[in-house]
Amino acid sequence: MSDEWNLLAWTVFAVILPVLITLWCSVQRSKRKMVIKDILRKSKKHGWRYRDLFSKPTCCCVCSQHILQGAFCHCCGVCVDEACLQKADTSLACKEVMSAAQRDGSLPHHWVRGNVPLCAYCAVCKQQCGSQPKLCDFRCIWCQSTVHDDCKPRLSDSGKCDLGEFRNLIIPPHYLHSINQRSRGPSDDYGTLASMCGPNWTPVIVLANTRSGNNMGEELLGEFKSLLNPVQVFDLSELPPIKALQLCTVLPAGSVRVLVCGGDGTVGWVLDAVDEMKIKGQEQYVPHVTILPLGTGNDLSNSLGWGAGYAGEIPVEQVLRNIMEAEAVKLDRWKVQVTNKGYSFRKTKVLTMNNYFSVGPDALMALNFHAHREKTPSLFSSRILNKAVYFFYGTKDCLVQECKDLDKFIELELDGERVELPNLEGIIVLNIGYWGGGCRLWEGMGDETYPPSRLDDGLLEVVGVFGSFHCAQIQVKLANPVRIGQAHTVRLILKSGKMPMQVDGEPWAQGPCTITITHKTRALMLYPTGEQTDDEEDDSSSASEPELRDQED
Repeated sequence: MSDEWNLLAWTVFAVILPVLITLWCSVQRSKRKMVIKDILRKSKKHGWRYRDLFSKPTCCCVCSQHILQGAFCHCCGVCVDEACLQKADTSLACKEVMSAAQRDGSLPHHWVRGNVPLCAYCAVCKQQCGSQPKLCDFRCIWCQSTVHDDCKPRLSDSGKCDLGEFRNLIIPPHYLHSINQRSRGPSDDYGTLASMCGPNWTPVIVLANTRSGNNMGEELLGEFKSLLNPVQVFDLSELPPIKALQLCTVLPAGSVRVLVCGGDGTVGWVLDAVDEMKIKGQEQYVPHVTILPLGTGNDLSNSLGWGAGYAGEIPVEQVLRNIMEAEAVKLDRWKVQVTNKGYSFRKTKVLTMNNYFSVGPDALMALNFHAHREKTPSLFSSRILNKAVYFFYGTKDCLVQECKDLDKFIELELDGERVELPNLEGIIVLNIGYWGGGCRLWEGMGDETYPPSRLDDGLLEVVGVFGSFHCAQIQVKLANPVRIGQAHTVRLILKSGKMPMQVDGEPWAQGPCTITITHKTRALMLYPTGEQTDDEEDDSSSASEPELRDQED
């Protein structure tokens, strides 16, 4: 009997002891992390981020020892051990967003020793840097040049930094210093100061939504800050776009490019802020907008040639190169007025549309998805999971058919003329070529000739669908929607009942009302060279038709 009790005691001891040790280690680790986070939060010089494990061999920039975990600055790239964190915060300088130039008007190099990028080569001897297993060699945090310890005295640029490959996108610290000095004296045109930055200077402002696309926005913020001036990179969760875009007013008019890192909703938010700049009398400072798609749908980004989603498949450096080579295009923006019937005291709802308006099954799927995401937002950080949820609600609607006989409840007018509708379940009003996460609705349908769709033609394309199953068939190119027509003004009258509606992915349930869609303004956008927007594709296809006919004849 005693042997059995001894065995039981040792078994309990063997189980409980590891658990207690694990809990003690977890508590100690959380306490240590709280202390480190407090130090990182109080730091005013560096943008520290904590890493449990560095992805490559790393040395502390203070004690020169190899480290597996610690903190790094996403602005200047300094890496330090936990014990050296406070010392690094006071002894190692970070990127200065605003500083005076040298006497000859140039910017000096800002060198950081060690931890140079992989496959970096010396600017003097052209041999690989960082090949020794210790803290060695230097990197300039502005121009990204690397140099060996022994080669540094032999640099041919006399210590002058030209800001490297992205000099035409970077706002130099000495430019901001000059602006600051000029603001204390008499006002002057900022364009005269831009001559110090070169003739092809088109500074970029990065606006990132850290909540979009698998939370990639936070990582992208750090990468852009390391390549650009941190003052031109903004987190939209901390600062709204209208305030961030005020930086455009101290830059040469018409030269600024804005990179929006987020989904179509984030792009619409930024474009609304651009419209607000026009209302404030700052129209001459309105920037050109480009997109790095991080959301789920990204139909606007797809239509402009920037792709359906970014998951890190190309480096950030290539993203900046694409921006430098991008060309301008205009995008129609539309005003959607929703006037409720029978409630004169209710204010008319006014929305802005960039992509599309719809009523019917796709709006119902968006409404169900939106309601589910509001309850448990943490579950919707994956693009694949989001599409799976959409598939679930689409399958459900195939069985329920909540929007059946839509044509009996809605009247449609195109440019003031009423259109007789077939037995539909949904109506989609398009401004861009893509819909539903990468499906082209308007082109290639039927034998009847229609004018091609464009981003800037002031026309809307109107199509219909027979249900959720029909939408699924369209997305896999097994069916075509009902092509209703094009118009400058679209008017829908919901006579009775309650129907799901959406504008650019923002859904709601709507009772009897009148919906009027009219042209509002045009936004200045960018598309990558070598890519075709909807406008170019339509022009090229229309130009090739006569050639094909000639060959047939």
